[in-house]
Amino acid sequence: MSTRTLIRGGLVVTAADELHADVLIEDGRVVALAAHGSDTAAGWTADRTVDATDRYVLPGGVDAHTHMELPFGGTFASDTFETGTRAAAWGGTTTIVDFAVQSVGHSLREGLDAWYAKADGNCAIDYAFHMILSDVNEQTLKEMDKLVHEGITSFKLFMAYPGVFYSDDGRILRAMQRSADNGGLIMMHAENGIAIDVLVEQALARGETDPRYHGEVRKALLEAEATHRAIQLARVAGAPLYVVHVSAEEAVAEITAARDKGLPVFGETCPQYLFLSTDNLAEPGFEGAKYVCSTPLRPKEHQAALWRGLRTNDLQVVSTDHCPFCFVGQKDLGRGDFSKIPNGLPGVENRMDLLHQAVVDGHISRRRWIEIACATPARMFGLYPQKGTIAPGADADIVIYDPHATQVLSAETHHMNVDYSAYEGRTVTGQVETVLSRGEPVIEQRKFTGRAGHGVFTPRATCQYLN
Repeated sequence: MSTRTLIRGGLVVTAADELHADVLIEDGRVVALAAHGSDTAAGWTADRTVDATDRYVLPGGVDAHTHMELPFGGTFASDTFETGTRAAAWGGTTTIVDFAVQSVGHSLREGLDAWYAKADGNCAIDYAFHMILSDVNEQTLKEMDKLVHEGITSFKLFMAYPGVFYSDDGRILRAMQRSADNGGLIMMHAENGIAIDVLVEQALARGETDPRYHGEVRKALLEAEATHRAIQLARVAGAPLYVVHVSAEEAVAEITAARDKGLPVFGETCPQYLFLSTDNLAEPGFEGAKYVCSTPLRPKEHQAALWRGLRTNDLQVVSTDHCPFCFVGQKDLGRGDFSKIPNGLPGVENRMDLLHQAVVDGHISRRRWIEIACATPARMFGLYPQKGTIAPGADADIVIYDPHATQVLSAETHHMNVDYSAYEGRTVTGQVETVLSRGEPVIEQRKFTGRAGHGVFTPRATCQYLN
């Protein structure tokens, strides 16, 4: 049974264009666009018509950095693939790329299979995986080639978290050399974890145990140093590099300098670095624990450099690094010792709205909003044009967005499985109204109509900026 859906009367906004157009969808894909009111559009018939008058018609968001059910610090991220993908849909995101984790002493295959099992049959929207490499050796280097063929085309390494995820420079270089050969993209958590551990130990010895010290020991210079070192190692290996969750002005400068040389170096930032700061980490009592993540929140002065980087394309992607831990029962594991606070913030539901607020505030244009939230992450991670745009042949992952509605972000009303909002009480302009995933309504007029298991695993091509 073929089903046709027609979206009429909206302003279609993609990274390339804005046009008043009707969109015809058949069997889960976009089949045609035509100017609203044209003879072509007037002749279309459909089983279901969606009125998008005075609304934006957007490609579904692609969040290329989430951590559902991630084990960390003796606990697990509080969103499952079911709750997390449902919340993503509420926020206008229709594809996530989550991180499968290799444990030290185990194969990549074991880690990947564990993540397939967590996600299979549970997701409301489509999903893909990156692979975290915690143990680089001859065997895992060979496995990288196999994973690229399977559509797992990016590998994350950590210069932070000694004893957990950390890789030394030699292992990083070997993984980069492998990715230079197999087409994979190395993603880097760039912080000097060895030095940070010394500063943590010294701070605790001085009795500096409150959440704000998490930000003070994870110094911006140690993010910049690691970013610089990662770039040089990638140059030696002849490999591209994608630096995740860039938070500091000095780290942006390292990426900018590399790109000015024409190097294939890319940078991602996250809403928390654009909208929150060390002021949040310093909130009284233990409230600052809600804002503990790594890289940490920075002083407000860093935000201008991040916005500038997004405008100049020295930073290309805004992802969430969604990794929620409840304030009660999880974050409070670190009462009296900031180093034991699980690192991570909830945000998968808020990204598209916060970035629309950035459009309203004049930080970025409408098309740049769609570029950094939909099109570029899809291209960066080999999903374009199936995802990230509205064009004939693309998956009908489409958001009907009301740019005039206002909403107050709050734990009372969000759908993420976490007991606080990092943006509690913040008023934003714009709200998701209806969401289609491969043509199927997941949110209809602000009601959830999706289901666990609709979302499917989506294998990826290699980074499309390198072809």
